[in-house]
Amino acid sequence: MTDTQPAPPVPPGTFLLELVPVPVSDIDRAKEFYTERLGFHLDVDVRPADGVRIVQLTPPGSACSITLAAGIASLDMPVGTLRGLHLVVADIEEARAALIARGTEVGPVEDMGGVFYAAFSDPDGNTWTLQHMPWRVG
Repeated sequence: MTDTQPAPPVPPGTFLLELVPVPVSDIDRAKEFYTERLGFHLDVDVRPADGVRIVQLTPPGSACSITLAAGIASLDMPVGTLRGLHLVVADIEEARAALIARGTEVGPVEDMGGVFYAAFSDPDGNTWTLQHMPWRVG
């Protein structure tokens, strides 16, 4: 397990999305992809019981993490079936170039009416999208 910061309190009435399970065939391969190619932070890598493994990773600056898990029936999904997770970025060309420099195949930037997208996949075929909304850049 790596060092972690305490989570902020949950305000009444909120529904915070904080963890998305990502179905993969090989946790070690996926962990390497997400940390080395995408720059996600490794939060947790534990084996709390025989046959159970939980790896939690967080994209830079995100309040929502992903989990790669084995041996947990409630998280069992067909490998590679997760579609269209969005990573919102301030500069899509810069973000795309950084991922390409780390060895990730990223599609071209597409302008969809003033919102920009660039797609890529993890080694198991789960799809991701870089998304840039110019009005959100601060």
